[in-house]
Amino acid sequence: MNTVALKTELLQHCQNQIGNRYSKIKQTIADIDESLLEEAKSSSGDKHETGRAMLQIDRENTGKQLNEIEKSVQLLKKIDVNATSDYARLGSLVYTDRFTYFISLSIGTVSIAKTDYLCVALNSPVGLLLSGKIKGDEFNLNGNVYKITNVK
Repeated sequence: MNTVALKTELLQHCQNQIGNRYSKIKQTIADIDESLLEEAKSSSGDKHETGRAMLQIDRENTGKQLNEIEKSVQLLKKIDVNATSDYARLGSLVYTDRFTYFISLSIGTVSIAKTDYLCVALNSPVGLLLSGKIKGDEFNLNGNVYKITNVK
């Protein structure tokens, strides 16, 4: 599989993960909004006010999660699978002597054609270690030294 096809498939997997999370969060918000409407129909009292306050807090937290997902969607749109670079950056495939990293979002391991790729965010601890590195560079992660064998 060529590099562009591989990056495209990895990017698609990231987009699917974010899409699934987006759908779940939107459903959670809809459920909370429905519960808030039901609470409004309930009788007044301390129990009613406490329940309503808790739902409002849940709604705010879920809104923050939705905002983070929307930022991730925008980040994925910045990845150009056709771009090549000598150094590791957003959208790069970084081959090391132990793992292959796709710098995109932190979604973990993705298996394609019986090969595992670790999807990591640029601002994650591993992403920060990889950022700007070129073929032949080394980095230390958790006491282990990794050598970069290629960047695509």
